[in-house]
Amino acid sequence: MTATYTFDVFSSLDGFGSAGGDWTGYWGKQGPELLGHRLDLYRREQRMVFGANTYRDFQQMLATSTEESEVRDPWVTRMVHLPATVVSSTLEGPLDWPDATLEAGDALDVVARLKAESEVPLRSHGSLAMNRALLGAGLVDLVQVTVFPVITGRTGAAPIFQGAADFDLELVETRTLDGRTQELVYRPHLHA
Repeated sequence: MTATYTFDVFSSLDGFGSAGGDWTGYWGKQGPELLGHRLDLYRREQRMVFGANTYRDFQQMLATSTEESEVRDPWVTRMVHLPATVVSSTLEGPLDWPDATLEAGDALDVVARLKAESEVPLRSHGSLAMNRALLGAGLVDLVQVTVFPVITGRTGAAPIFQGAADFDLELVETRTLDGRTQELVYRPHLHA
């Protein structure tokens, strides 16, 4: 049995993973239902998979945050304490993450092996370039996009699917959180 791999990503309505300017985390649109749902998702046993850039970003955000900041939301704290695999040919261990394993090599090979060997589901939050490559290789089982009610046309950064292959998406689940934020879960199929 192979483990399910979920690409979990936050997005503005116009497809950006983050924004500059005066936008804050969650584009300032987080609410108790969203944060509670995220904690429920991350309470489940699973293994996180990160690329080097996302790992570095998380490390920097956590290092510069305080216990009261939104960076330390309970679901993020839970995510940090889940087993993790960081795929990188540039990082050197040991990693400053409670239960992380550093894997050198191609992400396609590493994730294919993890899917075959893991007894728990795999999840990646962020890691856009790595996950676009995994999508193209057919290694992503579910794409979970949390769409925040904003358009960041002038300040949007990190286009989520820029450069990805074309996919047909089968809607598996949808929910509205806090009356404004949409979570959409799709099963991707390479468009022929």
